Amino acid sequence: MSEQAGKPFLYVVVCAAGIAADVSELITAAHERDWEVGVIATPVAMNGFFDTEAVAAQTGRRIRSAWRSPGDPRPFPPPDAVVVAPATFNTLNKWAAGLADTLAVATLCEAHGLGVPVAVLPCVADALAAHPAYQDSLVRLRGMGVRFGEPYSGEVGEDGRRPEFGWERALDLLGRVRG
Repeated sequence: MSEQAGKPFLYVVVCAAGIAADVSELITAAHERDWEVGVIATPVAMNGFFDTEAVAAQTGRRIRSAWRSPGDPRPFPPPDAVVVAPATFNTLNKWAAGLADTLAVATLCEAHGLGVPVAVLPCVADALAAHPAYQDSLVRLRGMGVRFGEPYSGEVGEDGRRPEFGWERALDLLGRVRG
């Protein structure tokens, strides 16, 4: 539990997908469900995929994207849970393979070893989702206990509209973990 009124602490890992611009919706929903939130973003996501200043103001904490230096204090308390949203093809495949080359992916790899529950909202184009490596990654991650929401491709449907991303679905998945 975090130091703030005994609230559980949620890490939100944000990847570089266009829908990341709306990550504040997830943070608002998490706050409404009594979570404290810290955001960890992939390096590419930090380059204009979401409003980093607004998100930092909303959480009251700076966004993390790089490792801290030895001896620096930990900027976030340990997580009670992690949400990855939007989760991209690249991040999901690297995580499943254990390729911890960014703070975001290293955090996800570590969460498994710590037994921290993780919920994922994939945002992967249909053509990429058809790749066999991606399918293998999903099998491995599910075997690790990762909970997945329905995939979101962002592709326009026959009705000419994009489907809603449904940020709260990740919290619903964690709600079952938290009891």
